[in-house]
Amino acid sequence: MTEDALTRIAAALERMAPAPMPAPDFAAEAFVWHTTPDRLEPVARVSRVDLSLLVGVNRARDTLLENTRHFAQGLPANNALLWGARGMGKSSLVKSVHAAIRAEGHDLKIVELSREDLPSVTRLLAHLRAAPHLRFVLFCDDLSFSHDDQHYKSLKAVLDGGIEGRPENVLFYATSNRRHLMPRDMIENERSTAITPSEAVEEKVSLSDRFGLWLGFHPCSQDDYLDMIRGYCASYGVRVPEDRLRAEAVEWQATRGSRSGRVAWQFFCDLAAREGVRIG
Repeated sequence: MTEDALTRIAAALERMAPAPMPAPDFAAEAFVWHTTPDRLEPVARVSRVDLSLLVGVNRARDTLLENTRHFAQGLPANNALLWGARGMGKSSLVKSVHAAIRAEGHDLKIVELSREDLPSVTRLLAHLRAAPHLRFVLFCDDLSFSHDDQHYKSLKAVLDGGIEGRPENVLFYATSNRRHLMPRDMIENERSTAITPSEAVEEKVSLSDRFGLWLGFHPCSQDDYLDMIRGYCASYGVRVPEDRLRAEAVEWQATRGSRSGRVAWQFFCDLAAREGVRIG
């Protein structure tokens, strides 16, 4: 066999089994986990809003803030599942709480993990475990599973940690529109077709029970919706008469058929643009 052929074979083997990821440089405050190849990509600027601008989620805000502060101080803390209505600031709260804790002087890192990359979480945890002097919030946004989805088994490595246990320096926060992380109709379907209905879905349904904190988010009232917009206007210096603000904001949410923090932000962006105010 020629040297050229051996070189090509070696290159093919390296593509099939790439070299292990080098030790990460944790200088940044936020990272996104990617695979193929494994890497922690630093985030230069995290997309988030100030904690004070999140209206109508006071209980969830205070609970998550205290839990995160305990973790940053090296005290016991619980993994948290933020579940409920769309657009009510679940992921925004996680990122804003992280910023608030850092502002208190704690060098807390946040690592975003996509649901599709859950099978690689054991490798990610190994890298985070190797930096015991740092503390990490591992964040998975929009977490949910279908009836034939096996990714939920990988999640147990984060929540339970297997034989090694969850790394002491890692806390897991997830957001979901579903309290039990899978659709109710799929839960009922598996119960109705299983030989032992009570056991058929227990493993998946009980997955949410492994979170120490359940924080519920519900559709906001019109008053909260308007307060969100007023808060954005005050923060970014957009000044319009109250009667005009209220009329246009109510019309905006009526055309979308819903009220939420996301709808409030979308209206504010439109308003700021019409008023010639930059918010970037």
